[in-house]
Amino acid sequence: MATFLYRLGRFAFRRRGLVALLWVVVLAVAGGAAASASSAASGNITIPGTEAQKAFELLEDRFPGSSPDGATARVVFQAPDGEKITDPENRAAVGEVVAELAKGEQVQQAVDPFRAKAVSPDGTIAYSQVSYEASGFELTEETRQALKDAAESGREAGLTVETGGDALAVIPHTGATEVIGVVIAAIVLLVTFGSLVAAGLPLITALVGVGISAAVITALTVPLDLNTTTPILATMIGLAVGIDYALFIVSRYRAELAEGRAPLDAVGRATGTAGSAVVFAGLTVVIALVGLSVVNIPILTKMGLAAGGAVVLAVLVALTLIPALLGMAGKKVLPRRQRTAEGAAPASGAKEGAGVRWARFVLRRPVAVLLVSVVGLGLLAVPAKDLQLNLPDDGSQPTSTTQRRAYDLIAQGFGPGANGPLIVTVDARDSDDPKAAAQTTFQTLRGLDGVAAATPATFNEAGDTAMINVIPKSAPSSAGTEDLVHDIRGEAGGIADSTGAEVLVTGQTAMAIDVSQKMDDALAPYLVLVVGLAFLLLIVVFRSILVPLKAALGFLLSVVAALGAVVAVFQWGWLADVFGVEQTGPVMSLMPILMVGLVFGLAMDYEVFLVTRMREAHVHGESPQESIVTGFELGARVVTAAALIMISVFAGFIGSSESMIKMIGFGLAVAVLFDAFVVRMAVVPAVLALLGKAAWWLPRWLDGILPNVDVEGEKLQRELAGSGDGEKTPQTAGSRS
Repeated sequence: MATFLYRLGRFAFRRRGLVALLWVVVLAVAGGAAASASSAASGNITIPGTEAQKAFELLEDRFPGSSPDGATARVVFQAPDGEKITDPENRAAVGEVVAELAKGEQVQQAVDPFRAKAVSPDGTIAYSQVSYEASGFELTEETRQALKDAAESGREAGLTVETGGDALAVIPHTGATEVIGVVIAAIVLLVTFGSLVAAGLPLITALVGVGISAAVITALTVPLDLNTTTPILATMIGLAVGIDYALFIVSRYRAELAEGRAPLDAVGRATGTAGSAVVFAGLTVVIALVGLSVVNIPILTKMGLAAGGAVVLAVLVALTLIPALLGMAGKKVLPRRQRTAEGAAPASGAKEGAGVRWARFVLRRPVAVLLVSVVGLGLLAVPAKDLQLNLPDDGSQPTSTTQRRAYDLIAQGFGPGANGPLIVTVDARDSDDPKAAAQTTFQTLRGLDGVAAATPATFNEAGDTAMINVIPKSAPSSAGTEDLVHDIRGEAGGIADSTGAEVLVTGQTAMAIDVSQKMDDALAPYLVLVVGLAFLLLIVVFRSILVPLKAALGFLLSVVAALGAVVAVFQWGWLADVFGVEQTGPVMSLMPILMVGLVFGLAMDYEVFLVTRMREAHVHGESPQESIVTGFELGARVVTAAALIMISVFAGFIGSSESMIKMIGFGLAVAVLFDAFVVRMAVVPAVLALLGKAAWWLPRWLDGILPNVDVEGEKLQRELAGSGDGEKTPQTAGSRS
């Protein structure tokens, strides 16, 4: 591996103009494809194999033209204080708004609340259900504006009018904090390298990689029915790892120059050694992301594949474009004082860096450092025991939005369950008496404790399938509503035995419950698959059993502590104002498994980068304790910079308008903080110090069958020494980075 990458780096260095041009061409082609493609992203979540999805598809088939996957809007009317919505003047105003809504081009129907009996018991609130032929993200701006104009007409008539539903859904955007995150990353790079050129290279190459991946995702959005959050997640991950991977190669190149290597040889050695770590770090991230497909939820699979593709691009850019740009920059990547200090003698008695001092401190007190770190992360993980999962709805929107105000008015007038009605489908095709089957189902539903109301069955034209709307007594995200869904499904067997009809539950609330259940069921197999594959990969990289095991256990500490922080902020509301969380509630169902995948991959990044330096020193003859110090001396500063960059990039997405992206950005930022600065910088050296030589133990039989990927460049060093290649240049000999 190291030898191949050494040659690749030298080739890119020599043919730097051609390599740079090829990447520019790829970026231009991808950008052109994105510009000519439709950007209408999907907002739908399908969950194959669940009852809610099966019922949804049944409705789509048996009720043709109903557009069950089309957008909906709820226009909620409230009468002025002291008046009724049923008063003639107010009723006329509502009728005018509904008539205006029905004229919309993409509107399928706008229901009159008085005919549908959608008026609150106290007569002060009513709502009109508006159905559209297209999904929320396919609605035109004219259609959205017509909805807003109709609501404004009602307000001008003296009514309070608020609008909810996915018809108002917009593609999420990130705020200025994302740009601030990149600026902080640039500052960290400048401080780390002390050279504007060296600081700029990782940013340039990361933006190239992210630009290509974002353009490709945009071009494939419609053909692959990608979700709106897919490009944002790919950008988030691609930008973070792109900067980090380039950072490690540039840093190693500077170290090789400081050892007196000629630029061509320095870039070859940097690509061969640091590049090998980049390849295997990237592989762990890709494994974690692609492994999301085992959950069998298309949105998650596509997000994982897209982000995995962004990581692959980041690796390719780091291995080819960075050497090419280093060829153009030459020794300008060094600080000016080092470039002008030709023939400087090596410094004697240089002051130990912070990384070395910290490593020596951990070696003196490994048990204390280990206990403090583990107990601290354990305390941070405590809130995770209260984790509640659900999909976000209008109730999770800020109170300043019309969607949230509409949600609250519905709850005020009709009860909390009216915001999450259940759709019970009765498939009576195999029943001898479909109407009797539907009536039996209706009566059974009315008798359940958690049901506030149920509407009589509505049949399709064929008369073999019926829909019954059920209003729970509890809010959509509450445990009571989940219990009701399970109760209805529990009654389905008895109904089928007595009538021959199949009863299924669907609707957005049931979908959310099924997503959460599927996530719970998939988490354990996912962990086994991803951690298992990465464990095997790390055995190959480190040629050790205990080091990969320690890496996996450390990851579990990081991810559980990060989940605890997410619960504390987004569910309990701790420091909610600081992070811009306007509405607390259950954690998004996708969050735990998504965090497990992303954090595992990123955690292994730092494990590979830091421990390969230790492994390299140990392979070259140093004792286990000495190799820990050497690893920190050579890698701690760069790993610290990489972690700060990744934290700043992820934290930048906390300013997103989409609660899902905000939560992911926060979760990943704190996870990297815990993993890089507690697990990798404290737990790892403490455990290695306690294990001593046993850390690098590998059974002889296993050592014989494992491929030697030469991440440390030991084989490369022997080849270069034997060939006499890589001679040092006297003008830089003795200078240090």
